Amino acid sequence: MTETASGAKAGNPWLRIGLPLGAVFVADRLTKYWVRGHMDVGDSVPVIPGFFHLTYILNPGAAFGFLPEQGWLFVAAGFAVVGALIVCRRLIMALPVAAGCCVGLIAGGAAGNLFDRLTIGEVVDFLDFKIWSYIFNLADSAIVVSGILLCLMLLREEKPAPQAKE
Repeated sequence: MTETASGAKAGNPWLRIGLPLGAVFVADRLTKYWVRGHMDVGDSVPVIPGFFHLTYILNPGAAFGFLPEQGWLFVAAGFAVVGALIVCRRLIMALPVAAGCCVGLIAGGAAGNLFDRLTIGEVVDFLDFKIWSYIFNLADSAIVVSGILLCLMLLREEKPAPQAKE
């Protein structure tokens, strides 16, 4: 595999996006399936008492419960992420491998939560760290962590030196 001028690896760029996307989507679906099959809404099971619990809630808002009752907005945002992947495919193909993986992780998280919104009208959340008041899921984690990493990568990206005018 050779490296292009932009730092991207030659080969199938959709693989570096598709694998993380699929992995997050499948992991998100499996964990939510387990929670829905083994817990009732409102149940909380201490894993590390006082620090980390599995607490099953249905979230009508965004990640960490922001903007409740705006589910239609997040359905539209989920479709917008998919649309952006299609429209920006040339730009995404030129991304370095790590940035492409972050895009895939964000898209996988968006797809996982979109699936919930379309099938049950709300998002299943269950990861409850007692050090703050938010309950979230694997999809939310993939979106937030990958979004932060992608921003850091883009901020650190070396800019070409300006050309001297002749």
